[in-house]
Amino acid sequence: MFEELSEKLDSALGRFRQRGVLTEPMVKEGLREIRRILLEADVHFGVTRDFLKRVQERATGEEVVKSVSPGEQVVKIVHDELATLLGEGEVTLQWADKPPTVFLVVGLQGSGKTTTAGKLASRLKREGRSPMLAACDLQRPAAVEQLSTLAERVGVPIHKGEAGGDPVATAQEALKRAREENRSVLIVDTAGRLQIDEPLMDELRRVKESLEPHEIVLVADAMTGQEAVRIAEGFDEALGITGVALTKMDGDARGGAALSIRGVTGRPIKFVGTGEGLDDLDLADPQRLAGRILQKGDVVGLVERAQRAVDEDAQAQLEQKVMGEGKFTLEDFLVALKQIQRMGPLDQLVKMIPGMGKKLPKGSMDPKRMKHTEAIILSMTTEERRNPKILNGSRRARIAKGSGRPVSEVNRLLKQYREMEKMMKKMRKMGGGKGGAMGGMDLPGLTLR
Repeated sequence: MFEELSEKLDSALGRFRQRGVLTEPMVKEGLREIRRILLEADVHFGVTRDFLKRVQERATGEEVVKSVSPGEQVVKIVHDELATLLGEGEVTLQWADKPPTVFLVVGLQGSGKTTTAGKLASRLKREGRSPMLAACDLQRPAAVEQLSTLAERVGVPIHKGEAGGDPVATAQEALKRAREENRSVLIVDTAGRLQIDEPLMDELRRVKESLEPHEIVLVADAMTGQEAVRIAEGFDEALGITGVALTKMDGDARGGAALSIRGVTGRPIKFVGTGEGLDDLDLADPQRLAGRILQKGDVVGLVERAQRAVDEDAQAQLEQKVMGEGKFTLEDFLVALKQIQRMGPLDQLVKMIPGMGKKLPKGSMDPKRMKHTEAIILSMTTEERRNPKILNGSRRARIAKGSGRPVSEVNRLLKQYREMEKMMKKMRKMGGGKGGAMGGMDLPGLTLR
């Protein structure tokens, strides 16, 4: 997310950090570079102009002049203004006084609208709510089937209309059913088009009038850059959207759409899609997003991912074995490895740790290396995984052949395992503590030395 923009901004801001004294000409020169970076990232021209004007006013003001470290103060100003650009304060959702709360999900075809509806249902279910999905996209072939599949995976009910039927009537029936079944949330997936047209908007207006939704969430593809901004303007003018969900933020998006939408439309980004999994929909917290753009990490986001991905029972058993019984085998390591894999791509996780992303050489976070480690461990017998000391040369050669990896990788894994085993024993002697089994783990392919 924002990788190219982050690297260029960090380089430009690094020049501020290096200076003990900042003059107004120095600030203007640095901001010209930032202006070029933002425009290359496809940030709207007007948004860029207003952003830099606010930064310059604060960066040449009294607070920086008197600052002990003016360079760091300018970086903080840029961070604060980025957060303002993305949306002020915490993201808030409108909830009905009397359930169900209705979310109307709108957008063009190909933006990820139906998938986002499923992700939203998954997120709200994790938060303890009882969502229902409504399939009101009755024009696109297989749209109803796609949402039905997502509903089954999430484990929530769905109300389906007939292909070619009336979406307004279907929406009303879904609302009635949600009330009868005491559902707290109704998420309505609507029809899309390849582009904005009047028949689409007329249909959406009628659905809106019949449901009186509390949230109208536009799903926009971050990869489309300024086109996403124009789409947001069109939907807002026709429907009065309450917020935006940006999809494909884990791809090669330059970041311009995320930084432009609120500035142009005044509507906040409420959600960001960070991956293909049903759990990969995050609230778009402005402060945290700004921190990630400036490579300051996102510890809160990392903790949230861990809470979603970690199997608490498996974690408790692992901690009991390591801290209680003093045992740590390759089977235990495999359990921990799978827990971490469920949190998402390793390169994304490391960048959420403040300052860590800059320290790692490119290519060191190759996800294939974790898969290779898993293949090596799975090529061992149960006895070998539980007692690695018996792994002599012939056994290692067999494991290497079975996993399709060289013997040197098998040897490296066993060396790292022995180091971890020693560390676990030291932690146990020191009293251990919760999270010990996962906390200090030096994963193969993630050796930070």
